[in-house]
Amino acid sequence: MERGKMAELESLETAAEHERILREIESTDTACIGPTLRSVYDGEEHGRFMEKLEARIRNHDREIEKMCNFHYQGFVDSITELLKVRGEAQKLKNQVTDTNRKLQNEGKELIIAMEELKQCRLQQRNISATVDKLTLCLPVLEMYSKLREQMKSKRHYPALKTLEHLEHTYLPQVSHYRFCKIMVDNIPKLREEIKEVSMSDLKDFLESIRKHSDKIGETAMKQDCRYSQWKIIAKIFFSLLLSPNMKAQQQRNLDNIVSQHPRISGGKKSKKEACASSELEVKNTSPMSEQDSGILDVEDEDEDEEVPGAQDLVDFSPVYRCLHIYSVLGARETFENYYRKQRRKQARLVLQPPSNMHETLDGYRKYFNQIVGFFVVEDHILHTTQGLVNRAYIDELWEMALSKTIAALRTHSSYCSDPSLVLDLKNLIVLFADTLQGYGFPVNQLFDMLLEIQDQYSETLLKKWSGVFRNILDSDNYSPIPVTNEDVYKKIVGQFPFQDAELEKQPFPKKFPFSEFVPKVYNQIKEFIYACLKFSEDLHLSSTEVDDMIRKSTNLLLTRTLSNCLQNVIKRKNVGLTELVQIIINTTHLEKSCKFLEEFITNITNVLPETVHTTKLYGTTTFKDARHAAEEEIYTNLNQKIDQFLQLADYDWMAMEPGSKASEYLVDLIGFLRSTFAVFTHLPGDVDVHSTMSGKVAQTACMSACKHLSTSLMQLLLEAEVRQLTLGALQQFNLDVEECEQFARSGPVPGFQGDTLQLAFIDLRQLLDLFIQWDWSTYLADYGQPTCKYLRVNPTTALVLLEKMKDTSRKNNVFAQFRKNERDKQKLIDTVAKQLRSLINSHHS
Repeated sequence: MERGKMAELESLETAAEHERILREIESTDTACIGPTLRSVYDGEEHGRFMEKLEARIRNHDREIEKMCNFHYQGFVDSITELLKVRGEAQKLKNQVTDTNRKLQNEGKELIIAMEELKQCRLQQRNISATVDKLTLCLPVLEMYSKLREQMKSKRHYPALKTLEHLEHTYLPQVSHYRFCKIMVDNIPKLREEIKEVSMSDLKDFLESIRKHSDKIGETAMKQDCRYSQWKIIAKIFFSLLLSPNMKAQQQRNLDNIVSQHPRISGGKKSKKEACASSELEVKNTSPMSEQDSGILDVEDEDEDEEVPGAQDLVDFSPVYRCLHIYSVLGARETFENYYRKQRRKQARLVLQPPSNMHETLDGYRKYFNQIVGFFVVEDHILHTTQGLVNRAYIDELWEMALSKTIAALRTHSSYCSDPSLVLDLKNLIVLFADTLQGYGFPVNQLFDMLLEIQDQYSETLLKKWSGVFRNILDSDNYSPIPVTNEDVYKKIVGQFPFQDAELEKQPFPKKFPFSEFVPKVYNQIKEFIYACLKFSEDLHLSSTEVDDMIRKSTNLLLTRTLSNCLQNVIKRKNVGLTELVQIIINTTHLEKSCKFLEEFITNITNVLPETVHTTKLYGTTTFKDARHAAEEEIYTNLNQKIDQFLQLADYDWMAMEPGSKASEYLVDLIGFLRSTFAVFTHLPGDVDVHSTMSGKVAQTACMSACKHLSTSLMQLLLEAEVRQLTLGALQQFNLDVEECEQFARSGPVPGFQGDTLQLAFIDLRQLLDLFIQWDWSTYLADYGQPTCKYLRVNPTTALVLLEKMKDTSRKNNVFAQFRKNERDKQKLIDTVAKQLRSLINSHHS
């Protein structure tokens, strides 16, 4: 039962599944029926499904047959009616065919006429289209012909404009034509050709201005020079108006300027005028102008003619054309970079000085002209173009130029040894700086460098004046200047500030106390001051700075140059005592003239000496030092002469008896001293100088000579080579000392009080008296007391001399020791020597 139920249930499920599959087959597209059929074949009821499928097909066939039977009669009726319509249609076809044949026969001529009309209308339309197209093409061809003509005539900027119109206006209208494509293909080539040609013109322009920059700079500096001269004339003129009593120096300056430039004109334009002229030039210098590039020929103008401006010498149209062309082509930045790069290279070439620039002023002038010419061109480009160069670029170039120029000037100016060349160089640098300052360039560093060159100028002046002073001192006769008449007297007084009432009262002929080198040296010092003043002109220095510069340079001249020259003259081997005395007199008068030099500097600088920080002249110290050196040289020369005479001394230290008179060498020495001091005494001059010489120099020289003579005689007596001496030799030596004392008492030089001069020989006198008088008891008893008779006798000196006499007694009296007197004398000498040693020891202790 249960199995029967199970089989029945399975049969029902299978039937339901087959029904589902059949419905799915009926409702599913044939292309997607595969999975459904697979499910049938995968099952085990394939046979049943086939039976079900056959049954379903039979059902559908019966339904189709029923439907066809239902519509069959209508179908038959439709076929019958259609057969009737076919006959009627055949009749209609035949009628239409006949009608068409008749119409074709009738319209054959009309068709021929219409074909002819059609052809005529087509030709007419083609002709009209051709005329229209030619109307569009002719302007293109005309513009292209114009372009080629402009290119041929080198009118590149108009050609570029024509090319722009051709490309953007005309060619787009006829772009489909083949010749237009050829033109379009040529346009980049034409642009490149225009760029190359315009760049070639620019290169020619750059090369031309590089070669002629010195001419441009020379013109600009000449303009500034004339402008400066006008300023000087105006300044002097206004000072004349303000002060009718104008100084002679200003009058001379005005006369010189006016005489050299009787018709000064063409001063430098103001910045406003320059800008106005630049704008006018931009308007007049159209890029369409086709002038040749480069520097226009300008003949050397006469001094009376107006100097042309730098812009009048240069045709800038190549720059403007090239700038406009590159701007239109969209390559302005490329052009600007190229222009600036090339100008930087030219700047480096211009700033490279020639190796021999320092030899002549023309070398410096050409160097400055090139630099000025370069920056004048750049300044003009700055003000006449928009952005080709800018202020930052100009400032960068100027900083480089300034540093290189200053370095070159420092190097080359150091080789200059001629002060005139240094002064001319300074004036040239000032003109160079003023010219560039007029174009707006900062030049403070140049003026600072001029202060450095001023030190070098001072050194070259000092070297030059050193030679001048040497020549003056070498050519001087060191004799008072003789005056034979009033004119000569006034001439010398005019050259040197000297006043002496006593000398003026004396009749002619008479003599100035100083020699010729005094007025000559004084005038050369003034010339040196003038030379220093020349350098300070146009340096924009205050009066105080000029005064300080002049005073410092003059101090160097006095303390170094003149002092060295005087010292060299004083130290010369062949200089005599008379010349030395004259040098002392001359330096005394030059020392007095220093106050007049102070006044001279004050007058030319208008700075009072009482002003704070004013430098004082050291001339007084210089001349005092020279005078002291001359005095020392006199003393040294006298002592050397005394030493030369003393070398002739030939004493017989073993003589038993003295001679009857002083030694000959000493007599000659005293005679020389007398004649020498007589020259001192009879020196010409005013009362003050004379008293100075005789009261100071002569007295000091005489006292120095006597002391040196006394010291030398003492050394001669005590020198180690004299091992023995006799009393007779000592007495002969005493005669020579008495001769010296007699010379001292005779007053060879006035002004000594009492026996002052004799005191120079007091040491010798007391020593000789002690030994000749053999007064040892007094010496030993009074030794150390202020009232001692032999106060100046040193026990050591006495012991040395006593030892020499003791050795002599022993050697010459070998047998005399057996005599009682000789033995007693020898014992006395030994006793005195022992006591002297005791004194020496007690003194040391």
